Amino acid sequence: MEGVTEHRFFANFKKYKFLLNQLIKRDIQTRYRRSVLGIFWSFLEPLLTMIVLTIIFSTLFKGFGVENYPVYLLTGRLIFVFFSSGTSGALKSIRSNAGIIKTIYVPKYIYPLSVIASNFVTFTLSLVVLFLVMIFTNVNFTIYMIFAVLPIISLLLLTIGIGLILATITVFFRDIEHLYTVFLTMLWYATPIFYPIDIIPESFRFLIFLNPLYSIIDSCRIVFLEGTLYNPMQLLFAIISSIVALIIGLFVFYRYQDKFILNI
Repeated sequence: MEGVTEHRFFANFKKYKFLLNQLIKRDIQTRYRRSVLGIFWSFLEPLLTMIVLTIIFSTLFKGFGVENYPVYLLTGRLIFVFFSSGTSGALKSIRSNAGIIKTIYVPKYIYPLSVIASNFVTFTLSLVVLFLVMIFTNVNFTIYMIFAVLPIISLLLLTIGIGLILATITVFFRDIEHLYTVFLTMLWYATPIFYPIDIIPESFRFLIFLNPLYSIIDSCRIVFLEGTLYNPMQLLFAIISSIVALIIGLFVFYRYQDKFILNI
């Protein structure tokens, strides 16, 4: 039975692959439709934000004593922005496509997946800015940077899993949209993105280590800034957390998707 379900899933995915590509293109085009700079903003926005934050924190807090603060900050911010925008977009995806869902049959997971995929495209483009800043700040490029692929894959799986959960819950409880905005603000300050973990009292640091997003960010920082391999156990925690989130997301989404049409 499980094999049949998996076969149907991949068969459906292959069948609607063209639609998924079109939805991804639509999301990207919609995002930059009224922008003069267009997709170039994907490069400019993180660069300008990094410059402003670096000036502020380097002046007021001396960069918290972090070596190469621009790369430290940009790495954390790019990862957080993808997670934030991907999950927030997935959260609204079912309701925003209510007209299509009520008219024709399309596997409903296509909608949150397309939003997350379009944000992932933007994220990968933004990595170009990160590499340019690394070159400008004289970071030594090492073979270990290749291993950044693993935490980034973990990030993608985590975003899909959380996105599916949020997309499902929001159909039935619309206030989640407002509550999640508050949660993301709390997560931004609770995750060492613009500050080092050292400034947090040791008695509270275990809370940071329970955050898989921090494990992903820290793993990328280690390979980019230190030129060494990250802690395998830290990455393993992030991967397991991401897989668990994905499994829960798929289960919840498939469990309630037939009731979406009655509530959108």
